[in-house]
Amino acid sequence: MAQEGRRSRFGAAGRLAFFPARVAARASRGPLEAAEEHLVPELSRLIDRALAQSLPEELVHSLVEHRVLERMAAEFAETGALDQAVENALASPHTQELTDRIVNSEQMRNAIREIVASPEVRKAVTQQTVGFVDELAGAIRARARRLDDRLDRAHAAAAGFAGVASRAAALVVDAFLILVIYTVLSGFVALISSLVGTLRPTWLAGLLLGGGGVLVSGSYLVLFWSAAGKTPGMHLLRLRVRRPSGEPPSVWRAVVRAFGTWISIIPLFAGYLPVLFDARRRGVPDFLAGTEVVYSEPDG
Repeated sequence: MAQEGRRSRFGAAGRLAFFPARVAARASRGPLEAAEEHLVPELSRLIDRALAQSLPEELVHSLVEHRVLERMAAEFAETGALDQAVENALASPHTQELTDRIVNSEQMRNAIREIVASPEVRKAVTQQTVGFVDELAGAIRARARRLDDRLDRAHAAAAGFAGVASRAAALVVDAFLILVIYTVLSGFVALISSLVGTLRPTWLAGLLLGGGGVLVSGSYLVLFWSAAGKTPGMHLLRLRVRRPSGEPPSVWRAVVRAFGTWISIIPLFAGYLPVLFDARRRGVPDFLAGTEVVYSEPDG
C-alpha cells in the first residue's frame, strides 16, 4: 500500500510538472494550423513566380559553369555507386522484358531490313569481299613466285618467266572452273535425257560424257589463250602466255598447246619437268606451240 501511495504521489507530481507544457502546446496548435493555411499557398505562389522567371536558366548555367554534374558523376564512379546502379538496371527483369519487346518488335525488324538493303551496306560488304579476295590472291602469288625461284635456282634471275609453282596454282584454279562448267552442262544434258529417254547403250553414254569433258576443257583453254592470252586462273596468278613476239597465241597454236597440256598431265605431269631446266622455263606445251609463260606484272 505504501508503494502504491508513492506511485500515486509521483504521478500527480509529474502531471503537475508537465501541465504548463501541455497548456502551451494546446495554445499554439491553433495559430500553427492557421499559419499553415496561409503559408502553403503563399509558398506555392513564390515557387511558381520563381520558375516563371530566369531562375531555372541561371541555375542550370551555374551547374554547368561549376561542373556540378561532372563532379557528381566522378564521385559516383569513384564510390562504385554508378557501376552498381548500372548492374542493378541490367539485372532487372523489367530491362530484359523491355529489351525483348524492342528486339522482337516489327519496327526493329523493318529497321534491320532497311539497313541491310541499303546501298551503303552492300557497297561496304562488296569492298570487304573484294579486298579479302585480292589480299588472298596476292599472298598466293607471292608464295608461288618465291617457290618458283627455290625450285629453279639456276634460272631464278631469268626476268619475268613463270615457274612450276605459279603454273600449278593457275592450273588448279582453271581445273576447278572447268569442273564447274562441265557439271552444269552435264546436269542440263541429264535433264533433257530424262525427258526424252535414257541414251542407249550405256558405253555410248559414257563415251559422250568423256568426249564432252575433253571438249569443254579444250574449248576453255583455247578460247582464253587465243583471245586474252590468259585463263582466269592465270589472271589470278598474274601470268600470261605469249609468243616470243609478245602476242597471244593464235587459235591453232592454242589448240596445239591444249593438246600438249593433256599429254603433259597424263604421265604424272612429267611434261612440265623441262620448266625446271630451261632458261625460259618452258614445258612441253610451250615447245610444241612455240609459246612461253611470263609474269604479267613484277613481283611486289
